[in-house]
Amino acid sequence: MAAALGVAAVREAATVTPSLFTQRTRPAGLVLTPGASADRDHHTLVAIDEAFGDLPVLRLTLGTNRVPSAVKKIVAAGEAFADELGVGLDRLAYGGRSFGGRSCSVAVAEGLPAAALVLLSYPLHPPGRPDNLRVGHFPDINVPTLFVSGRRDPFGTPDEFEHHVPSIAGTTTLEWVEGNHAPKDDGPVIGLVSDFLGY
Repeated sequence: MAAALGVAAVREAATVTPSLFTQRTRPAGLVLTPGASADRDHHTLVAIDEAFGDLPVLRLTLGTNRVPSAVKKIVAAGEAFADELGVGLDRLAYGGRSFGGRSCSVAVAEGLPAAALVLLSYPLHPPGRPDNLRVGHFPDINVPTLFVSGRRDPFGTPDEFEHHVPSIAGTTTLEWVEGNHAPKDDGPVIGLVSDFLGY
C-alpha cells in the first residue's frame, strides 16, 4: 500500500504545489474525520496517518450523520488534542472525507480556531441535486483550505467547485485526482496533502 512507503515515496504521484506554510508555521497536528457511513479506520484516513511520521494525526469516528452533532465532537476532540500536544487550537489542521470534511469546515466557519482545512471529496451537493448546495458557510471560512476530489465525483464537478470555492475568505487550493467520490489510489491524495501542509 502506498501509505507504507511514506510521503516521500508518493510525492511524485501528485502535482507539487508550494506550501503556504514554513517549517515554523505549519500545523502541529491534524484531526481527520470520515464520511457519514465510515469510521476512523477508512483506508484514506489510515493512509494519511501512516504517511506522516512527523505530524501527529488524530483520526475520529463521528458516529452521526448530523452536522451539528459532528461539529460538537470535532470541537471537543480538537480541544483535547491541542492540550495533549501543548499547542493552541489555531495550530491544528482539520479535515477529512465527504461529510467529515464538511463538518470540519462548518466547525471552523462557526469559530473553531484552526491552521488549515483539508477537505477530501467535499460533498458540494447530493448527486443529481446541484441546487442543494452545501456552501452557505463558505464566506465564514478564513483559513487556508485544500480541496481534493475525484474528477468524476457526482457530489461536485470541477466547474462547480471553481464557481463556488472563491466565496471562501481564506486562501484556497483546488486539486483533482483520478476517480469518483471514493478515489482508490491514496498515493496522489497523500502527496497533495503533504505539499499543502508543508510536510
